Parts: sequence; structure tokens; C-alpha cells
Amino acid sequence: MFAILFASISINKEYLRPNYGNLPFIGIITGSFPNFIAAYTISLFPLKPILDKNHKYSRIIFYAISFFIFIVLTVEELKPFFGASTQYDHYDIIASGIGSLFAIMTFEFFIYKPRNIVKIKN
Repeated sequence: MFAILFASISINKEYLRPNYGNLPFIGIITGSFPNFIAAYTISLFPLKPILDKNHKYSRIIFYAISFFIFIVLTVEELKPFFGASTQYDHYDIIASGIGSLFAIMTFEFFIYKPRNIVKIKN
């Protein structure tokens, strides 16, 4: 997960942002992408242990972790303490929220078990 986080942010910083950052809509996306991918990947770190435990509160635990990551990234955007953010940008907060929501959607995808699957016979 750290490799995916590092590689995607590096590709965005070195290639996508310099080449496409001057376009209005694409500039917003490339500028906010690190917040999105950070919220998404960091929220997914506990996915495997939570799925392995199969606890009845797994969903609540994962939702709480994703919300906590969103709050930390929002506070970091408002008052930088990691040094990653240099100026306030509301698009970064939105991207962090979307990343956390995508992490929740990924979690739901992994725990969803269809009950009525029709098997096709050859």
C-alpha cells in the first residue's frame, strides 16, 4: 500500500501535474489527487485484518477508521503539521472525503456476498 501511495503521488507530481496542471478542470484534479489517494490507501490499510476477524462490528470499525483519516487530512489541510500542505485548498478537503468514501465502497465490495446467484449451466 505504501508503494502504491508513493508511486501514484510521484507520477502525479512528476508527470501529470506539470503537463496537464494548467488546464482548469484537470489542474484541480491533479492538484487534489494526493489527498484523494492518501485518504483511499490509508483507509484501506486495516482492510485485511478487519476482514480476517469477521467481527460483527467490522463495518462500524472500518467506517470509523475512514472517517478518522478524513478528519486528520482535513485538519492537516487547515493547519499543516506534516508539511505536505503549503496552502489551504477546499478541493483537497473534498478529494479527501471522496477518497474515504471510495475506501468504504471498496470495503463494502469485499464484504458483499450475493445470496441469489443464478448459475448458468452449459
